[in-house]
Amino acid sequence: MTARTGMPCIAAFFGIAVAALFLGSLLIGPVALDPLTALKALFGSGDDIDVLIVQELRLPRALLAAVIGATLALSGSALQGYVRNPLAAPSVFGAPSAAAFGAVFAIAVGVADVQSFALPVSAILMALLSVGALLILAGPSANMLTLLLAGLALSSLASAAVSLALNLAPNPYAALEIAFWLLGSLEDRSFHHLLLAGPFIFASWLLLLAIRGPLRILTLGDDVARTSGVNIARLRLITIFGVALGVGSSVAVSGVIGFIGLITPHLVRPFVGYDPARVHLPAMLAGAALLLAADIATRLIPSTGEIRIGVLTSLIGVPFFIWLVVKHRNRNLLQSSGPA
Repeated sequence: MTARTGMPCIAAFFGIAVAALFLGSLLIGPVALDPLTALKALFGSGDDIDVLIVQELRLPRALLAAVIGATLALSGSALQGYVRNPLAAPSVFGAPSAAAFGAVFAIAVGVADVQSFALPVSAILMALLSVGALLILAGPSANMLTLLLAGLALSSLASAAVSLALNLAPNPYAALEIAFWLLGSLEDRSFHHLLLAGPFIFASWLLLLAIRGPLRILTLGDDVARTSGVNIARLRLITIFGVALGVGSSVAVSGVIGFIGLITPHLVRPFVGYDPARVHLPAMLAGAALLLAADIATRLIPSTGEIRIGVLTSLIGVPFFIWLVVKHRNRNLLQSSGPA
């Protein structure tokens, strides 16, 4: 299968997966519904309680899972394409932690509450600062070690700032609520949360999808890109703003959900090749499917309370990240021990 034929096939596969998981998200919960009942309730017919459950509780949750998963995946694909390193991702760069600090700080000082547009704005500003600082520190052609060290430093700083905000919380109940929110969850989300994050998320989609062509040229090197008319400084700014808008607004309504942006480009790349322009759209569908599946799993795992989705994605993502590091280490060892 070539990259040209692989892209529509993998996109169709993940598109079907998103549709099936979206329907599953409407069916699964404390009150189980059959597919026919859920579909009727989705369009406003049937029992009033079923309509309330589907339209007011499960539909916005499923929409948020799909949109946030696609956004995190697109952000990861754009960062990996710009830095030209498969280990690049918002979670590795500390962007979700920085966005979380922005949101927590805004709540703690009384600038915003969970229903205010100031909350995603605060999260976006901190994500912007985090991604911008890392790309400036590491440079556009950073190696793996530089990326990891810079990302670790910024992530640690953001985590320390969040811990400080928790320590300064006005009461233990507020600190506990913030701590649970930081673990990431889509429980009890409504259409108001979609309204809060939606404009910023779709703006990030427009920015990051618009740079697929320049990212393709950038894989040939900075000099070739410049001679081909690519403005690298402008490309960096668009990447920074696009990732900050998407990650910041997502974190503002869902808390920290890590590693979706790292995993999904690797899921689709074997089928579409290493051309960044071919990775973005299939990765978005894969990200939507992955977060929908994770959100369904949080409702199915037996526990006294619902498992936090950020915990689940980290349990999946951390081993995957370790595997990537080992894989690249072994590749570098093979290259260094090869014939001169």
